[in-house]
Amino acid sequence: MRDYTLSKLFFDLQTPAAAAEYRAGRDAVLARYPLKPEVRAAIDGNDVAALAPLVNAYLLRFYFLVSGMPEEEFLQRIRASGNKTHG
Repeated sequence: MRDYTLSKLFFDLQTPAAAAEYRAGRDAVLARYPLKPEVRAAIDGNDVAALAPLVNAYLLRFYFLVSGMPEEEFLQRIRASGNKTHG
């Protein structure tokens, strides 16, 4: 099941200004989104497998690139999760 608030966060981070603000003050940006505790914990833990079923695959990939995770690490994690959303 998709999580609207998480999707909105990831969508909003697509602008360069929002992405820069996130990298500079992650907690302040996250505080503006009423995320479920388990979703916030998955973000804090860079838990690709837990977040993958909750958002569009393109938003998920973009988010982890914005957050600073190298693409190869993201791809390894998504493959290890067995998630079928990554095409």
